[in-house]
Amino acid sequence: MAVTTATPNALTNGRLPRLAPWAILLGSWAVVAVVMGLFTLAGTVGEFSLVGTIFFGTILYGVAIYVVSLSVEGRRQAVDRLVTALVLTAFIIALLPLVSLLTTVVANGTARFDLDFFTMSQRNVVGAGGGALHAIVGTLLMTGVATLISVPIGLMTAVYLVEYGRGALARAITFLVDVMTGIPSIVAGLFAYAMFALIFGPGVRMGFAGAVALSVLMIPVVVRACEELLKLVPNELREASYALGVPKWLTITKVVLPTSIAGITTGVMLAISRVIGETAPLLLVAGFTQSMNYDPFDGRMQSLPVFVFTSYANQGTDGAAYIERAWAGALTLIVIVMVLNLAARLIARIFAPKLGR
Repeated sequence: MAVTTATPNALTNGRLPRLAPWAILLGSWAVVAVVMGLFTLAGTVGEFSLVGTIFFGTILYGVAIYVVSLSVEGRRQAVDRLVTALVLTAFIIALLPLVSLLTTVVANGTARFDLDFFTMSQRNVVGAGGGALHAIVGTLLMTGVATLISVPIGLMTAVYLVEYGRGALARAITFLVDVMTGIPSIVAGLFAYAMFALIFGPGVRMGFAGAVALSVLMIPVVVRACEELLKLVPNELREASYALGVPKWLTITKVVLPTSIAGITTGVMLAISRVIGETAPLLLVAGFTQSMNYDPFDGRMQSLPVFVFTSYANQGTDGAAYIERAWAGALTLIVIVMVLNLAARLIARIFAPKLGR
């Protein structure tokens, strides 16, 4: 009587524990940390780098997980785990600059992140002290005016391209929007400066000119975001509205736009985040000042990016105070962008179409 033996399944024979990849990842980081620590103590390298430890540890993890999986699970599963490790490595490498930037700005910016920084300007302040209230107000005013200019123009352009645009004119508008998306910010500043110099004369500096320069950068972003979101609205909704005898303009305002309002809001917030940190055009057309200015149509107006630049580039007798203010201004700018993105997510959640009964 022949005895039959079961052939082992290559897909299930030998399997690493569920938490083994995470243990190998942590172990790889620990090994690299120990090695870098020894090199630091020996004086071979400079200071211990957490970012470098995570970077080289993640690369070591890809090699280790492949070798371990190859010895336990076989080549097929080892290749699968290697590809997964490569994806994880790419994600961590992409995330490291952001984490390093945030930790550096927070560590250096909290020294002047106090009440005086948000309630005082730099008027008549030479050394330590003062604040960035004038720059915060200027940033909010110029960005707000730029938003008021850009959103109607960008939204109506997107509506035209999606709902009405056909033929050569639509293709020309699309081409120009693509070109505007890639123009350097200094070119937008030169355009605004030339336009206002023709109207008010050479040497003019005002917050409204900075808002116009920012709007030139915002409009193509708003157009592209709104255009893609309007295309996502199902045609069945438009056809149902037309079948009820609703004219096209009313269908757009009552059906298409409300359906995509959540995504449009998110796109607008992303456009604001894109331009709120611009320095070159504002330095060129809005100038810089140490005093408060609430009127965007009269006189120079400070902004947070220009405040950070001038604090770092034009250090006075107390250089440490200027550097602290620069880091605090950068941290404030990051906080404003974070608040805007959180507000966009909240608005998108509130105004998102309710699909349930």
